[in-house]
Amino acid sequence: NEAVWRILSFPIHERHPTVVHLAVHLENGQRVYFSTDNAHAQALSPSPTTLTAFFSLCRDDIFAKTLLYSELPTYYTWNAAAKKFQRRKQGKVVEGHSNLYSTNALGRLYTVHPNNAECFYLRLLLINKRGPTSFQELRTVNGHVCATYREACQELNLLENDAHWDTSLADASNTARPQQIRTLFAVILTTCFPSNPKELWEKYKDYMSEDILHRLRATNQNPDIQFTPNVYNEALVSIEDICLAITNKALVQLGMDAPERSANNLFDCELERETHFDINELSTFVQTNLPKLIPEQRIAYDRIMHAITSQNGGLYFIDAPGG
Repeated sequence: NEAVWRILSFPIHERHPTVVHLAVHLENGQRVYFSTDNAHAQALSPSPTTLTAFFSLCRDDIFAKTLLYSELPTYYTWNAAAKKFQRRKQGKVVEGHSNLYSTNALGRLYTVHPNNAECFYLRLLLINKRGPTSFQELRTVNGHVCATYREACQELNLLENDAHWDTSLADASNTARPQQIRTLFAVILTTCFPSNPKELWEKYKDYMSEDILHRLRATNQNPDIQFTPNVYNEALVSIEDICLAITNKALVQLGMDAPERSANNLFDCELERETHFDINELSTFVQTNLPKLIPEQRIAYDRIMHAITSQNGGLYFIDAPGG
């Protein structure tokens, strides 16, 4: 039985074929381990990862230039001590290469959540592009160096089209108010990861900005005022505020251009968020629930309220696993 098998130290399981995990990270984004003795040296010259070693190998080895990142372990082994890939010395001889051997080893790239956008698209490029020699070449398409990995994926048609989101915004544009359309667009940006959000914005920005234009015309008593960059910018600020509330991500992190915000605007938004409460409703809530507090809760409440009323302030952490 299993107990005897374990007592005799027989193997409990086996894994076949060999699976090699391959690092995925942005340029200069690899994990670095250091101590007080080598912190400066590690910062200046971090140890190679399987990804940076792959780039180096593609520069020096013609055969490696023909491979995908995930195919590398089939023909090369990772020397953990030397931090580099080396050709296998055993296995099946590769046709046309007398000194090259292959096995059934598999390479598996670490997964990346789409919320980590640029790293996610970098991984997508690594899965599809053969023999890159650097991060820059990885995002180079037909001789053009793309500004982002997402743009490179778009140029290579690796992303789904946005027809579904286009239809959703088109339907909303016929029936919904501008604020509702902006909210829908923010939800699409933060949860659906459209491949070309800028194109969707350009197509529907007038619908998302109509209320701002209407307010501007009414304020200036001039019905001839038309859409301007400032009108669109205010709409983008509103959309970004919604995105920040949903996922705490700015538009620039979601494939859009950042709207122009002044320091005063940022302060006003934060002030509005912190003061946008119904004081009477909150007062009623306190009066209703204060008598229901248990002794331990009342101690915390009284101490915090005293810090507020005495204007002493303070930092408090209430560890309440039971709610």
